[in-house]
Order: sequence, then structure tokens, then C-alpha cells
Amino acid sequence: MADIHQPHDRLFRAVFSDPAEAASLIRKALPDTIRRRLNWTTLTLTDGTFIDEELRESQVDLLYEVEDTDTGEPTSVYVLLEHQSTPDPLMRLRLLRYCCRIWETDFRNNPDRHGWRLIVPVVFYQGTRGWRYSTEFSAEFLEAHRTLPWVPKFAHVLLDQTNLAPEAVTGSVRARIAQLLLMAASGHQPDTSLRLVTDLASLPEAGGEGNLGLFISYLAKTQDRERLDTFKQTMHNRGIDIGGELMTYAEELLAEGRAEGEQRGEQRAKVKIVEGLLQADVAWNIIEAATGLTETTFQELKAQLASTDPEADGKDLT
Repeated sequence: MADIHQPHDRLFRAVFSDPAEAASLIRKALPDTIRRRLNWTTLTLTDGTFIDEELRESQVDLLYEVEDTDTGEPTSVYVLLEHQSTPDPLMRLRLLRYCCRIWETDFRNNPDRHGWRLIVPVVFYQGTRGWRYSTEFSAEFLEAHRTLPWVPKFAHVLLDQTNLAPEAVTGSVRARIAQLLLMAASGHQPDTSLRLVTDLASLPEAGGEGNLGLFISYLAKTQDRERLDTFKQTMHNRGIDIGGELMTYAEELLAEGRAEGEQRGEQRAKVKIVEGLLQADVAWNIIEAATGLTETTFQELKAQLASTDPEADGKDLT
């Protein structure tokens, strides 16, 4: 399965690529000073991703454009989903770098533009530990230096849902479900099941099956069989039928995930054996005869395992 290790990316993009869904998430996060001056009916998604390649398994980004009613000019809202168990101490630096990439792209596309566009960066975080770092970039510097003109004046908006109760999750139905599913996958909130079931049951009939398929697929890729069965039972107790075909699909995803896990285990064991033989100064012709791996395929296998290992985040749904 191509995206079994990046379900967060698929879920977040599928839901929040819709400007109406995005607005229902973003508006509550922004301070009044900027929220009131944006014409939310003009919110549109723009193309491109700006995050570092090595972080794409734990971060997802979406860039929107919206009209600033005070100036009549477009403003960018840059939303970064940070989906790892603990806060990133370098987030402010990464965000500044991402914003610079956006400005550079904007300049290449509009070299004669008068004035750079405003970017409002928003970090959407759900981890096992609350965000403990300042949102101000200057906080990285010694206090005596923070007001000097050589220190960038840069900050981001933080939407930290670590300690948010499921019943306090807001937004449209699909936006709420996406947030609850991300909570369940992060493992920090054990009481999402009932709220998830309630919101899934309230999905509009139009397109509901497609929505449900997306959400059940995410559950199957981020939860084990026991928790998926608990969720299924909760649906049944509430008199909600999510469909036999969808559950069969979810079970197939689980089985495929287990098979991939077993295969990775066998591959890791083989790598460990080869490394032990190399430490014992065994020649490659003997290693190849014993394991079927040449020096080249051994290095390729190590690189593949390093790039495809699933995230170690805790998972919980019950």
C-alpha cells in the first residue's frame, strides 16, 4: 500500500484542501486583529509544499490565499500540521525557512510586485506533550539581544490540541472528524471514540460514503485490530451501520499492514545478520551465498528500511 506510512498527509489534505473546511479550522486559531480583516469567502488553496524532504512523514503543509479587506491585497495563511509525539524545538526556525521559500516563489512568479505579501503561519499540533516553546522567533536569542535590529521579528500562531477534550473540538463535521482522528492516532486523547461515532453518523448523505471510506481507511492505517473492533462495536451500540464492505476494506488494510510489518522484521533481521558477519570480517562472497544479499543490495535494503519505517507515535482510540 503506497501511503500506509503517510495517512496523516492524505487525511489532512483530503479534508482541508476544501476552503470551507479549512476556514472552519483556521478562523478560530487566528487573533482578532487578523481574523476580522480577512474576507473568508475568498479563501483558496494554492499549489506547492515547502517543508523539508526529511520531515514529510511528520509534517503536512497547506498554503491558502485570502483577501485582506483593509488593503485589498492577498494575504497568505500557511498551515503546518505537526504530527509527532513531542514539540519541535526548531519549529520557529523551520517555519521562517518555509515562509522564505514561499516569498522566493512569489517573487519568481511576480518580480514586479509592489510589496511582499503577508504570511500568517499557523502550527496545528497534536502530540502527547503540550507545546512548551515560545511562538516568538526572538525567544531563541539571549534576552539582551532580542530587541536589536539584527534579530528577526517573526512569530507563528499555535493551535495546540494536546489537552483539548473531544467535545471541545470545533469546525464543520468533516473538519471535526479529521481532528478527532488525528487525536486518536496521536494517542494523547483516550475518549475520542464516542464523539467520532456521533460525528460520523451526522455526515451528510451527499458524498457520505466517500467521506466514510476516507475516515475508515485512516482508522485502519493508524489503529490496531483491537481498537478498530472497539470502534466498530461503539458504532453498532449506537445503531449505526458503517457498511460491511467498508469494514472488509479496513480489515484488508490491517492484514496488509501486518504483512508489511512481518516482512520489515525479516528484512531487519537479515541486515543485522549481515552487519554481524561484516564485523567478523567475513568475505562478501560468503555473505552473499548465505543471505542472497550483495554489497549493493545490502546498502539499498538499509536505505529502504530507514525511509519506510512507520512512525513510533503512540496510538489510541478507546
